[in-house]
This record gives sequence, structure tokens and C-alpha cells, in this order.
Amino acid sequence: MKALIKVALVLVLVFAATFVVIKFTGLITLDDIKAGLQAAHGLSPWWLSALVVSLLLADLLIAMPTLTVILLSGYFLGPIWGAVAALSGLTLAGLGGYGLGRCYGERLLCWLVRDELQREQAKDSFQSHGAAMILLARALPILPEVSACLAGLTGMALTRFLLAWMASAIPYVLIATYAGSVSNVAQPQPAIFTAIGLSALFWCAWLFYAKRHPACSFFAQRPLG
Repeated sequence: MKALIKVALVLVLVFAATFVVIKFTGLITLDDIKAGLQAAHGLSPWWLSALVVSLLLADLLIAMPTLTVILLSGYFLGPIWGAVAALSGLTLAGLGGYGLGRCYGERLLCWLVRDELQREQAKDSFQSHGAAMILLARALPILPEVSACLAGLTGMALTRFLLAWMASAIPYVLIATYAGSVSNVAQPQPAIFTAIGLSALFWCAWLFYAKRHPACSFFAQRPLG
């Protein structure tokens, strides 16, 4: 498990670095995202949907406020089309992370973990706990992208990865887009309470899982973003 944690930490640091750079350079701000979605909404729902998908896909390389984008997707597009756009973006991001792990993960693993037996143990550890990690990853920023990359890196079957990814993403998106659709500037409470509630729900699930599986407690005890 230590080898797997080591690899996960490196991936976390890589993703976190993009957040730090964006945060301190002001390259992309929340106001920019809102303004872009508002402008796209004025042009066409198709342009807005494409922008939502692009933002969520970009989250794979550049840390984005994922939940905020999904809430805004529901606000501008409504609960149905907002959910379709957001789920499309999350699915593409997950597949992208899985693909990156498949293509480049083995080299990263060999570089970080020299011992072949430890590399195999790392893969076995993710095969045992990976589905749960993917299901509960939305408890913390960055962890969904890391779990997708780890799935590809450790050779998890694509169908198994997608089942776990969608089992987490679908209810998450449906709840968030609906909350966004019933919120507005005068009444932002549904979006605010949903953001807090979803984070708390996944966080509590992490703690429960970590209590039953102490080997995975590292992820529940140390905030990743």
C-alpha cells in the first residue's frame, strides 16, 4: 500500500501545482468562468454545453472548481441538459485520466518504485480498493482525477472503472445540476447547501470506509486540496 500511496501523492502534487499556479497568477478565476458561461448562454445552448464539457475536461490538466461548474450548468441549462453536459464532461475527464495512466503510468511507476514486487503490490492494492476510491473520490478536490489515473496505471479493467466512475458521477451531477437550476442570485441557498451537503456526505463515507479498511486511512486523514 505504501508504494501506491507514494504514486498517488506524486499525482496529487502534480494536479495541486496547477491549482496553485492558477490561483496566484489569476489566469482563470471564478468570475471568468461565470462570465464565459453567461456569454455562451447568450449565444446558444449548444455553445454553453460545449463550454461546460470543455471546462470539466480541462479539469484533468488544470484544476477547476468542478462542483461550481456543474451547479452553473444546471443554473444556465436546466436540470436535464445541464446534467447531460456536466456528465459528458466528467466522463471524458475520467476516460482521459484513465488513458493517461494507461499510456504513461507504467513509466511513472517504475521511476518511483524501483522494486518490482512493490510495484505489483501497488497494483494489487488498487485492484482491491480502487473501486471504492473512485466511488468516494469526490469527497476531496483533485482525488477524482488521481483515482482515474491510478485506474489506468494499475491496469484496472475499463468496464470496471467506468461502472465505478459513473456510479459516483451520475448522482453527484443530478443533485448538483438540480440545485443549480432552482438557485438564483436572490436565492443561492439550494446551491450552497448542496455544495456543503455533497462534500460532507462523501467525506463521511470516506471516514466510514477508512475505519473498516485502515490501509486506506491515509486518504481520509490528509486533505488533498
